[in-house]
Amino acid sequence: MAEIINMPRLSDTMEEGTVATWLKKVGDKIEEGDILAEIETDKATMEFESFYEGVLLHIGVQEGETTKVDELLAIIGEKGEDISALLSGNNTPKEETEAEAAPKAEAPAVATEAVAMPEGVEVITMPRLSDTMTEGTVATWLKKVGDKVEEGDILAEIETDKATMEFESFYEGVLLHIGVQEGESAPVDSILAVIGEKGADVETALKAAASKKAAPEAPKEETTPAAAATPAPAAKTAPKTAPAPTAPAPAVTTSSNGRIFASPLAKKMAAEKGINLAQVKGTGEGGRIVKKDIENFVPGSASAASAAPFVPSGQESSEDIKHSQMRKVIARRLAESKFTAPHYYLGVEFDMDNAIAFRKQFNSLPDTKISYNDMIVKACALALKAHPQVNSTWYDDVMRLNHHVHIGVAVAVEDGLVVPVLRFTDEQTLPQINAQVKDYAGRARNRKLTPQEMEGSTFTISNLGMFGIQEFTSIINQPNSAILSVGAIEQKPVVKEGQIVVGNTMKLTLACDHRTVDGATGAQFLQTLKGYIENPITMLL
Repeated sequence: MAEIINMPRLSDTMEEGTVATWLKKVGDKIEEGDILAEIETDKATMEFESFYEGVLLHIGVQEGETTKVDELLAIIGEKGEDISALLSGNNTPKEETEAEAAPKAEAPAVATEAVAMPEGVEVITMPRLSDTMTEGTVATWLKKVGDKVEEGDILAEIETDKATMEFESFYEGVLLHIGVQEGESAPVDSILAVIGEKGADVETALKAAASKKAAPEAPKEETTPAAAATPAPAAKTAPKTAPAPTAPAPAVTTSSNGRIFASPLAKKMAAEKGINLAQVKGTGEGGRIVKKDIENFVPGSASAASAAPFVPSGQESSEDIKHSQMRKVIARRLAESKFTAPHYYLGVEFDMDNAIAFRKQFNSLPDTKISYNDMIVKACALALKAHPQVNSTWYDDVMRLNHHVHIGVAVAVEDGLVVPVLRFTDEQTLPQINAQVKDYAGRARNRKLTPQEMEGSTFTISNLGMFGIQEFTSIINQPNSAILSVGAIEQKPVVKEGQIVVGNTMKLTLACDHRTVDGATGAQFLQTLKGYIENPITMLL
């Protein structure tokens, strides 16, 4: 029999929802626990999970479209099943039709004096988390009266008719009042809690909420304006046409597709304690694992042994490290670069035999020492002078061709990566580049670089060859238009003049911003660079 999936009211202020993404399409097989879609509410974007098995026969709301709560969202049933009657509007539940047909007795009007809600106080009501939910039970309060509450804090675990969910606060303040104690149930829209400033008038707030509820309601269903919370995980809903079970369902921890059903808090506690959820027998609704199951779990118990035929012996562990300011800046800038600059990559392999011989001869001079990295920095500076487009900067209205060459050299430090800048690199000698790079690298690791020494680069080089990395790609260090990734020198068989001989090669990868550097331009730059690297004497001419 086909099952109707309606748009659920996922928070007590939600009146409509938008389908952000469908993860299933019409004709797909649906298993219990599969994620059907992502739904945007007035508070958050949540995964929408199926409680039924079958085939997705109809999608009533397309991606990007919005519909009101309780409107048709989808239909699940058997393959080839006739759903024309449901689509034509004959999908109203019988009990609802009978209720509408029965004469409605009007409640006598009660004169209630309106009470103003104290400023800065928010009354949180029990939300209707699925379209079949009429009441909720507080499984656990994670905050107590007097506790400070931040936006995003989990206030409590709420058991609905379908699942147990974490209840998240969207307001800051102090928890002033708890209206439903642990283990108690309350109808949807009942007062669940009050949050506000310390010392606020709770009694007046409760009277204000009661007077509003007692006031005559408009024909259109209204939501509580002072709602302050919404579930953190995906809400789990079922069609209004789902029949109520006549007897408690047997305890089943996993669905038919092997997915383990557990409350978010139970999952968190299990991860902290290193407990494999496959070993735990759930005692919640439908066999769902809840907090008390984790608290009462005894490794090696009979229930654990029967839960899974194979249990790994390892123990999960983790450690949270607070982000440093450097790491935050690196993450933000790299994300901006990766998702704003259209990257493409050009890979080359250079013959390093001449470079090895040149460096050996150069370092034979008294008090002289240069590295392969110094040679690459110098060669890049000269090549950039010949190809200013690779040395450019993108702006919304113009492309700036930089006639000066300031090369940034990436240096790994404990908290991440810094890029000190060698100014007017093309005018420096190899020994000068060597001395400056050593100075910058040492001071970078000791956090002695000034902000001015890390600003103004027009091109960047990242060298991981000293770590044995043969080839890699880098994210452009904006506002540069390109970055060169340098690998290790590798000894391997090569073909020279038709003969296989032992040679030394090095792989380099140029990442370019396609807005400023065309493919041919990047290739020409690498050809010029190849000339300098494979014939390093030309850098001294």
